[in-house]
Amino acid sequence: MSGAQTIARLADWAARRYGDAEALVFDGERWTFEELRDWVDRVARAVLAQGVRPGDSVAVWAPNSARWVAAALGAMAAGCVLVPVNTRYKAAEAADILRRSRARLLFTEHDFLGTDYPALLAGSGEQLPLLRRTVALHADGWETFLAGAERISPKERLARTDAVRAGDVGDILFTSGTTGRPKGVPTTHEQTLRVYDAWARAVTLQRGDRYLLVNPFFHTFGYKAGIIACLLHGATIVPEQVFDPATVLGRMRDERISVLTGAPTVFTSLIQHPGREAYDLGSMRMAGTGAANIPTELIERIREFIGARNVFTAYGLTEATGVVSICRPHESPQTLASTSGPALEGTELRIDAPPGEPGEILTRGYHVMHGYLDDPEATAEAVDADGWLRTGDVGVLDERGFLRVTDRLKDMLVVGGFNVYPAEVEHVLRGHPAVTDAAVVGAPDERLGEVGVAYCVPADGARIDAAELTAYTRERLANFKAPRAFHALPRLPHNAAGKVDKHALRGLAEAGTRAVAEANTP
Repeated sequence: MSGAQTIARLADWAARRYGDAEALVFDGERWTFEELRDWVDRVARAVLAQGVRPGDSVAVWAPNSARWVAAALGAMAAGCVLVPVNTRYKAAEAADILRRSRARLLFTEHDFLGTDYPALLAGSGEQLPLLRRTVALHADGWETFLAGAERISPKERLARTDAVRAGDVGDILFTSGTTGRPKGVPTTHEQTLRVYDAWARAVTLQRGDRYLLVNPFFHTFGYKAGIIACLLHGATIVPEQVFDPATVLGRMRDERISVLTGAPTVFTSLIQHPGREAYDLGSMRMAGTGAANIPTELIERIREFIGARNVFTAYGLTEATGVVSICRPHESPQTLASTSGPALEGTELRIDAPPGEPGEILTRGYHVMHGYLDDPEATAEAVDADGWLRTGDVGVLDERGFLRVTDRLKDMLVVGGFNVYPAEVEHVLRGHPAVTDAAVVGAPDERLGEVGVAYCVPADGARIDAAELTAYTRERLANFKAPRAFHALPRLPHNAAGKVDKHALRGLAEAGTRAVAEANTP
C-alpha cells in the first residue's frame, strides 16, 4: 500500500515524492504537486475553522474542477468523511444523501449547466438541520471561506491529519439506485489506497502520464481511479466537466493527454467525430473502458484511431471499492472485448453456479465493503457470513479464471422458460452497421410470458428496420433470444448515475404492449 497510509496524508506524501511535477491542469490553472498540497492544506484549515469534528461528513455536489479536488482532499485532511453527490440529482435526492450522511458542510456551485444547486436546495423546502454551511466553489463566498484558514495553524491541521487512521472511514459513496433507493457505502482509507495502487499497477498508469478525466468525480471511477490513482503514481489530473467530442479531442491534443478512460460510447463518439483526423493524438498511450460486452472491433479501433497502444477493460461496483476484476493491456483484443479479466490482485472471485454455467458473481477480499450505511438488513443480504459479496450481476469464469459479465440478475428475461441475458443480445445488435447503441428489456407476452423489446440508436443516415434486425439476430442467436420488437430512439435514456435507464425503457415497452392488446380487444 502507499506510504501515504491515509487519503488525509496523500497530498502531503505526493508533494514530497513528486515535488514540482505538474499535478493538475484546469481552466488555465496549473498546479504542481507542491502547489496542490498547499491548496489542500489551506482548505483543510478553513474546514477546521468551521468547527467540524473528526469523522464529520463533508459533501461535494459539483462538477469536475481543480477546486473539487482541493475541497475533497482538504476535507479529508481535516479528518472528515467525504460524501460526493451526483450532479444530476434533484433537490430531494441530494437532500436525502445529505441527511443520511449527516453532512455538516457542503461544497457546491451556483451555476452548472444552468442549475444553481444552493438555490435548488433552498427552494425545495427540504430540512437539513445538521448542515452548518454551504460554500460555492466558484463564487465570492469561496474566498471568504478560505479566509478562515488564518485562524488555524499548520501545526493544528497536521495534528488532525495525523490523527486519521488507515482503518477509519474515508468516504461514503452512494450506489446508483437502479434497484431502489441509493445505499450508502462507507469505505476506509486503507481500502481505497490499496485497491487503487493495485489498479494503477495493473493498468500501467505511470509517473508522467497525463490523464484526462471525463468520468465525474462524484463516481468511484472519476474520484478513485482518477484523482487517487494519479496522486499515488505521479500522473497529471486534467478534469473535464462535460463530455463533448470536439472539446475533448482538442484537450487531448493541446494537453498531450496520454490516458483516457470512459464508457464505450465515449470512444465511439471520438472515433466517429467527423473532424477526428485533424487532431494529433500522438501522445496517447493508454485507454480504459468496460461494459458487459464490447465489440472486438472497438478495441482495435481505439488502438488505431485514438492511438492508445495499451487498452484495458475492468469490472467493479461501489460495494467492492469500484474494482472486482481487470483485463490487462497485454491481452488480445478478443480477450479484452469478451472478458473483464481475472480478480483484482489479492482478492477472490467465483460464480454461484456449476463450472462453465452463468451465475451470480461473488467476490471476497480487502476491497469488499464492511457494510451499508445504517442498513444492517441490506448488508446481511449482500455479504454472507464468509465475507462473499453478492454483486447482483451474472457472469461466467473461463478456464483461466477470466470473468465474462453477462448481465444484471434483475435484467434477465425468461422467454418461454428460457433465460435470456439482454447484454448478449445488445452486443449482437451493436454489431449491425445501422445500430450505434442498443438496450433490450422485457415486455409481458400472453404466450411466452415475456419477450425482448429492443431500443436502438441508429447510425447517421441509417434507419432501424425490424425485419432486417430480426433476421440478423436470429442468424447469430437462438430464436428465443431475438427481440420481438425494435424501436428507434435518438439516444438511450440514462439515470442520474449515467447508466442506461432500463426502468424507463420497460415502461415504454409495457405501455406499447398494453396499446396493442387494447387495439385487439373487441
